[in-house]
Amino acid sequence: MESAREMRFPVAAGAPGSKKVQEGSKSQRRGQWRKGKAKASRLSHSMDLHTMTQSLVTLAEDNMAFFSSQGPGETARRLSSVFAGVREQALGLEPTLGRLLSVAHLFDLDTETPANGYRSLVHTARCCLLHLLHKSRYVASNRRSIFFRTSHNLAELEAYLATLTQLRALAYYAQQLLATNQPGRLFFEGDERITADFLHEYVSLHKGCFYGRCLGFQFTPAIRPFLQTVSIGLVSFGEHYKRNETGLSVTASSLFTGGRFAIDPELRGAEFERIVQNLDVHFWKAFWNITEIQVLSDSEELSSLVRSEGPRSLELRSRPQQAPRSRRLVVHIHGGGFVAQTSKSHEPYLKSWAQELGAPILSIDYSLAPEAPFPRALEECFYAYCWAVKHCALLGSTGERICLAGDSAGGNLCFTVSLRAAAYGVRVPDGIMAAYPATMLQTTASPSRLLSLMDPLLPLSMLSKCVSAYAGGETEDHCDSDQKALGVMGLVQRDTALLFRDLRLGASSWLNSFLELSGHKSHPNSVPTAEPMRSSVSETALAQPEGPLGMDSLKGLTLHDLSLRGSSETPDTPELSLSAGARGHSTPSAVNFLLRPEGTSEESEAGDELSAKDRVQGVCAAFPEGFQPRRSSHGAKRTTLYSSPIVKNPFMSPLLAPDSMLQTLPPVHIVACALDPMLDDSVMFARRLRSLSQPVTLRVVEDLPHGFLGLAALCRETRQAAALCVERIRLVLNPPGPPV
Repeated sequence: MESAREMRFPVAAGAPGSKKVQEGSKSQRRGQWRKGKAKASRLSHSMDLHTMTQSLVTLAEDNMAFFSSQGPGETARRLSSVFAGVREQALGLEPTLGRLLSVAHLFDLDTETPANGYRSLVHTARCCLLHLLHKSRYVASNRRSIFFRTSHNLAELEAYLATLTQLRALAYYAQQLLATNQPGRLFFEGDERITADFLHEYVSLHKGCFYGRCLGFQFTPAIRPFLQTVSIGLVSFGEHYKRNETGLSVTASSLFTGGRFAIDPELRGAEFERIVQNLDVHFWKAFWNITEIQVLSDSEELSSLVRSEGPRSLELRSRPQQAPRSRRLVVHIHGGGFVAQTSKSHEPYLKSWAQELGAPILSIDYSLAPEAPFPRALEECFYAYCWAVKHCALLGSTGERICLAGDSAGGNLCFTVSLRAAAYGVRVPDGIMAAYPATMLQTTASPSRLLSLMDPLLPLSMLSKCVSAYAGGETEDHCDSDQKALGVMGLVQRDTALLFRDLRLGASSWLNSFLELSGHKSHPNSVPTAEPMRSSVSETALAQPEGPLGMDSLKGLTLHDLSLRGSSETPDTPELSLSAGARGHSTPSAVNFLLRPEGTSEESEAGDELSAKDRVQGVCAAFPEGFQPRRSSHGAKRTTLYSSPIVKNPFMSPLLAPDSMLQTLPPVHIVACALDPMLDDSVMFARRLRSLSQPVTLRVVEDLPHGFLGLAALCRETRQAAALCVERIRLVLNPPGPPV
C-alpha cells in the first residue's frame, strides 16, 4: 500500500512545486501509456491471424487460472468463465476465418482493390479479437492492483465475448454462402425459399451486444462517439414515438444528450435491438428527418420569417462582378434509403464541393416512399436531369461537362437516370460518381450483408423496410396505433401511403396473374386484359411481350446468364424504358429479371416436400456440434423480407440490368466503404462493368460507416474520404488530356 502511495504521489503534499510536479508526472505517465498502447496496437495489427489467436488463448488461459484460484466469489467465477469462453470462441473461429481469407482474393475487383464482403467479415472479427487481446493483456498486468476496476472490466469482457460468439456464427454463415453459391458470385443465386429461410434464420440472432458497449468497435475510434450519440437519440426518440409524440415536440438535447440510455449501455443495446426489429418505415423516416426539423425550429432567422405578417417580395439584385459561366455542372441526387432526407441534409458538403470544383451543383429533391413508391423518384430525377441539360445556362454553366453524383440511394438513381437517358436518346452524363451505392435491391444474402447484423446505421430490418416502401409493398397496417402516430401530417402521409399501397396491390395482382398465365399459356392472346395504365419506367418494363422462346426457357436465368448475353443478342434492350407506343418487341434477355421465383420448375418441385423447419435446419447445419449463437429475445415478428418481381427491374436494381443496357453507361467512379453492408453492391457492379470493358474505378475506404459524406466534418478520416469523392468528380469534369 505504501509503495502504491509513493508511486502515485512522488512529491509530498505541501512541498514547493508539488502541484506542478504532480501534474507533470501525471501527464508523462498518460503520454507513456498512450505510446505503449499505440505500439502494442501496431504490433498486434502486424500479427497474422494464427499468432494473434494463440496470443489471446495464452493470455485467456493465464487469466482463467488466476481467477479460478481466487476463491468461490461470484466475480472471480464470472471472470474465469468469461476467459474460458474467450478461449473457446477464439479457437473455434480461427480456422473458419482462415478459410474465408484464403479464398477472399477470388472476389476482388483486381489485385489493387482487395475488398469484398468476405474480407470485411474477417477484418471485423479480427478487430474484436484485437480488442480482447488488448483487454486480456491489461487484465493480466493489473489484476493484482488495488486500482483494478473489476466490475467495469468484467462487463466489457462479457460484452465482447457475446460479440465474438455472434461473429463466429456470421463466419459460419459466410462459409456456407461460399460453399453453396456460384463461383465468383457474392450474392446468393438459387432457390428463393432457401434464401428467405437463410435470412429469417439470420435475423433471429441476438444483436443487442453490438449496440451496447461494443457499439461501432469495427469503425475508426473518431466515429464511435457520434454513433453512441445517434444510438442514444434513436432509443430516446423511440420512446417519444411510442407515446404518440411528434419530432417537433422533442428537443435535440432531450434526445441526444441524456437519459438512462446514456449511462446504461446494456439497456441501450437491448432497446436498440427492439426498435430496429419492431418499428415501421415511418419511424425511420421521422428519425432521419428530425435533424432537419430541429434545425428549422431552432433557427431564429427562419422563425422570424414565419412570424412576420404581410406580403413579402423577393428582390433580385444584379451582381456587379458576375463570374463567367462555368464549363462544368454537377447534378446531385441525395441518399436516404428512398424514404428520408432532402438536399438540405447534404447541403454542408455540397457547398464545399461547389467551391472546390468551381462548378454549380444542382441537388434534386425527389418525392419519397412510401407515399411515392417506384418509379416516382426515378421519373422526377430524370425530368430534373433533362431540364438541367437543356437549361444549364440558368444554372451558371455552359454544360460542356456534366457529372451525376449521388450517395447510397442517390447512387442507385444516378445509374438508373443515366440508363434511362440512354434509352430515351437524351444526352448521357460525362461520368458518374456514386458513393456507397445500392445496386441490388432484391432480398438476397451476401457476405457484406451479414455486416448489417451489427451496423447501427443500416440494420437489415430497416433495409428491408426501405426496399419494401420503395417497391410499393409497405403494408404494415396491423401495427399498433401508438407506434404509428406521427401527428396530423404523419396521418395524412400514412393515408396517402395506404392509397398508393392499394393501387400497388391491384397492379401487383394483375402482374402476378400475367406472369403465372404467361408461363403456361399456349398462345399470346391468353394474357388477361387490364385497365389502361400510365406508361412509366416500371410499367413499360412489366409489360414486356413474351419472347419467341417462351417463358419456360428463361426461368433459370441468373446474374451469370445476364453477363453472358452481349449487346449483339439484345440490340433493342435499351428500349425497355420507352413508352408503350414507341417500344418494339423485346428479346428474352430483356425480360428475365421479371421471371417468377425459381421453384416452379420440375427440378425444384421435389423441394416442396421439405418443410421450412427442414430447410432452416439445413441453414444451421453449418454450425459445429456444441456451438449455438445467442438468439434475439425480441423476436422478428415484424421483420418482413420483401420479395416481388418489381425489385428485379433493372431500373430498380441496376446490377441485374442486361449487358446491352450497362454498356450505355458513361465512365463510373465508385467510392465504397469496407465495413458497409452494401459493399458487395459496389464490388459486383464494378466487376460487371469491368467484364464489359466499361471504364470504371472502385476505391474502398477503410474503417468508415455507410453515409460518411454526412460526417465529412467529423474527423480526418471522413474528410479524406469526402475529398476522394471530390477527386473522382474532378476526373469527370476535367478529364486528362490526350498524351503529347
